[in-house]
Amino acid sequence: MPAFPSRHGLIAATHTPFHADGSLNLEGIPLQAQGLLELGVTAAFVCGTTGECSSLTIDERLAVARRWSEVVQGTELDLIVHVGSNCQQDAVVLAKAAEQIGAQGIAALTPCYFKPANEEDLVTFMEPVAAAAPETPFYFYDIPSMTGVALSMVRFLDLAGPRIPNLAGLKYTNGDAVQLQECLRFEGGKYDILYGFDESLLSGLSLGTKGAVGSSYNFAAPVYHRVIDAFEQGDLETARREQADSIRLIRLLASYGYMAAAKTVMELLGVPVGSPRSPIRGLSVESKKSLEQKLHEQGLWEKIQPGVKV
Repeated sequence: MPAFPSRHGLIAATHTPFHADGSLNLEGIPLQAQGLLELGVTAAFVCGTTGECSSLTIDERLAVARRWSEVVQGTELDLIVHVGSNCQQDAVVLAKAAEQIGAQGIAALTPCYFKPANEEDLVTFMEPVAAAAPETPFYFYDIPSMTGVALSMVRFLDLAGPRIPNLAGLKYTNGDAVQLQECLRFEGGKYDILYGFDESLLSGLSLGTKGAVGSSYNFAAPVYHRVIDAFEQGDLETARREQADSIRLIRLLASYGYMAAAKTVMELLGVPVGSPRSPIRGLSVESKKSLEQKLHEQGLWEKIQPGVKV
C-alpha cells in the first residue's frame, strides 16, 4: 500500500455531546460540525480523549461515529475515528465500522489497564485492529500522560511498518521533542506525525509537523491559525505572542478543570455539548459565570472570535 499523504492544518478533537441527564445528544453533532467548518478546521477526530471514549459504551461510540459520518458527508470536513480500547476485539469492531462508514482515518490508543510491556507487544495488539480497516489510514495515538505507557515511537514505527500496511503515522501527544524529531525523520519522513499539544503548537511547527490534533481547536482555532500563518510568514514574534495567548487560555480553563471548562466555552459560543460524564465534575452555574467573566477580563474572549484582528 502506498504511503498516505500527510495531513496539514488543524484537526479538532471533538467533544461528545450529552443531554443534561448524561445520555448521548446526537442531535448536537451537526452544530459542532458547522462550527468546525466555519473555523477552517480540516477534520474532526471523534471519540478520543476529548470525546471521553473511556466513558462511552461501544454502542455509543459506534453511534457517535456513524452520526459524524452522516453529518460531514459532502462537506470539506474529514472524519478520523478513534477506535482504541483495552479490549482488542472491541477495537477491531470499532475499526471495521469506521471503514464501513467511510472514515478518512482511524486512530488507536494503547491498552492501558493491562499494558504492553514493549513495542513488540504493542504492535501485536494493534496489528489486527488496523487490519480490520485495511483501506483506511491508521494512526497510533501516543499519549503517555493519560495511558501510563511510554514506549519508543521510533521503535514502534520500525516494527509496525512491515506488519501494518495501512500505518499512516502517529497522533503524537508526547512531550519528548527529541523523539518527535526522530519520528519526523524516520525513513526519510515516511510517516505523518500529527502534533497533539495545543499549547506548544509552535514548537511542533518549528520541528517540521504539518498537522495538529487538539481539543482547543474546537473553540480557539482562530488563535492557532494566527500561529500557523505567522510562522509560515517568518514572523516569529507574532507567532510567539499568539502561542502565549493559547497558553493563557488553557491555563485558565485548567484552573476550573479543563474538560468541564472547555465544554462550558463551547456552550458560551452557542454550541452546547453538555457536561462531562462522571467521574469528571461539570461546572456549577457560579463557576460558569466566573469563567465567562475571566475570559472577558483577560482579553481571551476576543482572541477566540473568528475574523477578529488582534
